[in-house]
Amino acid sequence: MRLLAKFSAVFTLVFGLGSIIIGYLSYNLLQDGARQQVLSQARLMMQAMLSARDYTTIDLKPLLEPIESRDRSFLPQSVPAFAAAENFKFLRTKFPDYAYKEAALNPTNPRNRALDWEADIINAFRNQNQLQQLTGERVSATGPSLYLAQPIRAGHACMECHSIPASAPAAMVDVYGRDNGFGWKEGDVIAAQIISVPESVPLQVANNEFRTMLIYMLLIFLASLLVLNLVLYYTIAKPAARLSALANRVSLGELDVPELPVTGKDEIADLAESFNRMRRSLTTAMKMLGDQDT
Repeated sequence: MRLLAKFSAVFTLVFGLGSIIIGYLSYNLLQDGARQQVLSQARLMMQAMLSARDYTTIDLKPLLEPIESRDRSFLPQSVPAFAAAENFKFLRTKFPDYAYKEAALNPTNPRNRALDWEADIINAFRNQNQLQQLTGERVSATGPSLYLAQPIRAGHACMECHSIPASAPAAMVDVYGRDNGFGWKEGDVIAAQIISVPESVPLQVANNEFRTMLIYMLLIFLASLLVLNLVLYYTIAKPAARLSALANRVSLGELDVPELPVTGKDEIADLAESFNRMRRSLTTAMKMLGDQDT
């Protein structure tokens, strides 16, 4: 049994070290997979908001411009940023933890003014002109969230309303005032589209999968240990114990003990065959000594 205990200890050590390595790698893979899932959701939602902006610019704005001109009014529904934000409000009725904002340092609509962490993203786009996308993690009121951000640059069409107050539609100035949303320069990064997606649910799923994997690994370990002990007992420990018992009897002078059965062609069989030859040689030698004495 001591031999089985040693084999079990070695197997447990090797399996344990392997499990730690596999567990570490698997945990990281599951966590990365969860974050990639969140990032894919964010990209899909970002594309949906871009589509809402394009629809407003291409299809909706031409329909609203005659109404604005006729009534000398300003309809925010003709602004792509307003349309995208309003579109996302309907999505938030089903997914309240998701967020979308076109954060700006100098917005026309005060609700779009960037917070401190959003301003850092805008400045990163300004400082790195080639940067087209930025991702990261932050802690929100509902837990960890992943954000996806893209820069918004002032185009030629933006200059009609955002260069100086005098060139902007009077109705727009009446609604938002003369102090916000002016002084933009064509080509500059004036805002950032930011999608925030909660990570709590995908990460919890990943953690549950990791715990399930650990349970399966434990069951596999116990089953493997049981099978290994049975195999070792019947192929090594039991034949070795029988060999030890017969050797002990021979050492005490019992030369009439039966020979060990030899089955197979492994090392245990070779050892049994060697023991049998030794016993026969010893028996022959003892008889020769007896004959000489007589």
